[in-house]
Amino acid sequence: MARTVIPLTELRGALPIPASSGMPGPLADRRERPLRDLRISVTDRCNFRCVYCMPSDVFGSDYEFLPHAELLTFEEIVRAARAFASLGVEKIRLTGGEPLLRRDIDKLVAMLRAALPEVDLTLTTNGSALKAKARSLKAAGLDRITVSLDSLDDATFRAMNDVDFPVAKVLEGIEAAQAAGLAPIKINMVVKRGVNDRQVVDMARHFRGTGHIVRFIEFMDVGSTNGWRMDDVIASAEIVRRIGAEFPLEPADANYTGEVAERWRYRDGEGEIGVISSVTQAFCSTCTRARLSTDGQLYTCLFAQRGYDLKALLRGGSDEARIAEAAAAIWRQREDRYSEIRTAATARERKVEMSFIGG
Repeated sequence: MARTVIPLTELRGALPIPASSGMPGPLADRRERPLRDLRISVTDRCNFRCVYCMPSDVFGSDYEFLPHAELLTFEEIVRAARAFASLGVEKIRLTGGEPLLRRDIDKLVAMLRAALPEVDLTLTTNGSALKAKARSLKAAGLDRITVSLDSLDDATFRAMNDVDFPVAKVLEGIEAAQAAGLAPIKINMVVKRGVNDRQVVDMARHFRGTGHIVRFIEFMDVGSTNGWRMDDVIASAEIVRRIGAEFPLEPADANYTGEVAERWRYRDGEGEIGVISSVTQAFCSTCTRARLSTDGQLYTCLFAQRGYDLKALLRGGSDEARIAEAAAAIWRQREDRYSEIRTAATARERKVEMSFIGG
């Protein structure tokens, strides 16, 4: 049975921006979590219809995507990014939808690099256009890239992206990114029971020794349309057990506080993998990420129901100091811990779709 289409307007209701508290000292939320990472969605459109993100029975040919005028302009994105950097953001990730569908995305990368030369600037893509754009992205100043790749088996991959896109073209994009100097590349595999879980060892084997890092992600209840069930989740502990049975693993220390992936390295020195365990091992207590949606709403959690409208400030004449003040006020009242309190009931709640705010 087809799932109910959720009107875009129902996913975009904005919360009021709280008044500035004027609190001195380093910026932290109510659980003492700093703001270090900003994910910026540059488009809500994607050329894939992955079953866990944009199922085709919801995001069909009649789905109402944002008109171009409602998208943040490149200049507005840069102004917002500068404001967030003044609050302590050290890493900016461009997401979507599929960010490489945004026209002149390399121009945005260049603008961000010029404005924020010290920020770690990254991008997540499905890889479909990466072969053509890897070199220009690197030349524009992109530091690294993450590619979503849910299977190396062509039939499985085509079924999961639901647009019959071949896995070979994504692998060509990864090769192009490596040649352009965007390595090491992170490969994200969302694992869903009965769909691609039997292929996790194959994925590990393929990229072992290449310098790239595969990160296996538990199937999450992001948004309201992906049909999430706990029964479909393969726990990260099981993924580590399966891979470790063939290629012995040992735990590795986190690269930094708040890193979402738990690191495991091959004992023979042939690289590492990561597991992201939002369902079975919640990491809310160290989450330092904020998300700016395609139309300029600030979300403080991937599982949020409503955002805060920063576009009104960006288009209303506010300077970067005022935007930073508003963002700080929002962050200081943040209490999000969705994954720690997840239940079957909360999983069914209407939440913003991942294609609208990025992963």
